[in-house]
Formats: sequence, C-alpha cells, structure tokens
Amino acid sequence: MTTLLKDVIAKLAKLPEDRQNELASFLLAEMEADDRWDELFAKSQDKLEAMADEALEEHARGDTRPCDSSVLGDGE
Repeated sequence: MTTLLKDVIAKLAKLPEDRQNELASFLLAEMEADDRWDELFAKSQDKLEAMADEALEEHARGDTRPCDSSVLGDGE
C-alpha cells in the first residue's frame, strides 16, 4: 500500500461512520465502473480495428476532408 493511500485511509478513519460508508460506496462504484470500461474496451478491439482500417481506406481513396477545428470547441 502506498504512503498516500495510507494517509487517505487514516483520514477516512477519523470521519463519522456514515461519511466513511458514503465515501467507500463512491470509491467502490468508481472502481467497478473502471473495471467495466476496461472489460468493454478489451472486447471492442476487433470493432475498433475494423473502424480504423475503414477510416484509413476512406482517407487513401480521398473520401475525407480536414476537420473544421471550430467543431472541436478549441475556441478558435
């Protein structure tokens, strides 16, 4: 366990039980969401590869055009 995590746990231990449970529930939900995202991403590699291949083929055929950067919200 890292020093930072030990520090966090020490601070959490000083909180009221209901607040500890609230934060623990939040952290568990976040960890489960991360695990689910990793699982879904791993299962989608074939689809992502096919989409990337299709995009490269479209570009090679000249079927693409530069992106309008204002659509990306970069403020320009």
